[in-house]
Amino acid sequence: MRRSLVLAGAAVTVFGLLAGCSAGGGGSDSGRTTLKVAALEGGYGRDMYTQVIKQYEASHPDIDVQLQISKSIEDEITPNMKAGRYPDVVVLGQGREAALTETLIKDKALEDLTPVLKEKVPGENTTVGDKLTEGIVGNLNTNPYRNDQTYLMPMYYAPTGLFYNQGLFEQKGWKVPSTWDEMFALGDTAKKQGIPLFTYPTAGYLDSFFFALLADVGGEQFYTDVMTYKKDVWKTANARKALDITTRLLDYAAPATVGYANEQDFTKNQQLVLDNKALFMPNGTWIVGEMAEAPRAKGFKWGLTPLPAVTAGSKRYITTSVESVWIPSAAENKDAAKDFIAYLYSDEAAKTFAESNAIQPIEGIVSSLSGENAEFYKVYEDPSVAPLVGGFASTAPVEGVDIKATLFDTANSIISGDTTENKWQDALNDASEKLRQAGD
Repeated sequence: MRRSLVLAGAAVTVFGLLAGCSAGGGGSDSGRTTLKVAALEGGYGRDMYTQVIKQYEASHPDIDVQLQISKSIEDEITPNMKAGRYPDVVVLGQGREAALTETLIKDKALEDLTPVLKEKVPGENTTVGDKLTEGIVGNLNTNPYRNDQTYLMPMYYAPTGLFYNQGLFEQKGWKVPSTWDEMFALGDTAKKQGIPLFTYPTAGYLDSFFFALLADVGGEQFYTDVMTYKKDVWKTANARKALDITTRLLDYAAPATVGYANEQDFTKNQQLVLDNKALFMPNGTWIVGEMAEAPRAKGFKWGLTPLPAVTAGSKRYITTSVESVWIPSAAENKDAAKDFIAYLYSDEAAKTFAESNAIQPIEGIVSSLSGENAEFYKVYEDPSVAPLVGGFASTAPVEGVDIKATLFDTANSIISGDTTENKWQDALNDASEKLRQAGD
């Protein structure tokens, strides 16, 4: 069955992958067009890109695809972009420290990709738009300027939520909490056995946690109000309730969390779950590949659950991470770039991506999954759980204001005792109000 995703807010924060292409002045000496692809080496790895490129070149002998890949790809391509040498295709989610995607959105420096939706997938008789899961485009994730034009195409999607060790719960005879009351009761039980209830890789991973929690607390309209900076939205009872729950949860955090919550050591926080030294952490399905070689407790088995319900039986939301592909408006080789993007949604490419756990929002793909992915994506079949796509709306830049940092990073200061919930709430409302005015 086709299921519409819940649409709210602007571009979702995701774990990014990046690809870029440029014509390089018209191609190589052989007359072939050179398509330069730069990729962020994330949790899905690099092999899938190498394979997809080989497949594309086999059916496009006039295209020479060159791959550049690293874990700090923004640092490598930004100097070239500043010098006017733009990649043609970029697959990069928001939320990374470099904020490259956000910068180009705010600068209105993206190419309109609406025509790509009507293009036929190379080698197939269907259009890109017809292959995509209903509701995955047409929201502020793909249409950041609040109009009918699509500037960011959804590349991969994944349920995010609380990941845990199913084997430990089976061993202990514990039930996965379905309400926050049950969650905190479990926290007390586990604490007596020396196991903290919660950790997070870095505070930025709290995006999936907070987005779902806001919708759980106040519904889709409240979530949208927060994401679009409704006046004094952070002074509301719903906002306070979300902060109350979070502050209480952070009191159960593993002591090591803040010290490891950085780009160099974040996997040590993830390792806490594999070692049964923390029960839950917010993350996405890429965690399986990212920690594939890490040691783990005997009987370890990945589990994924949505956040507990605010009240028993109430609707629960699960943030859906969407990684986007886009083209800089200053790119030289736009036609070839659009054809390459269309190919990325082919059955051939989708199969290759899925083998690396990078699942695309293509109708019917879930039925083809197996193993852990099949279990993870079953969350969308639960009638009491709604997928949530979204994030903060884009506005003109406001100096000194980063509401995502204010919302997520402050968790570190709450745990360390360097700030209070009241100050957190005030800072959020102040940042939201400044962004509201910038968006008017």
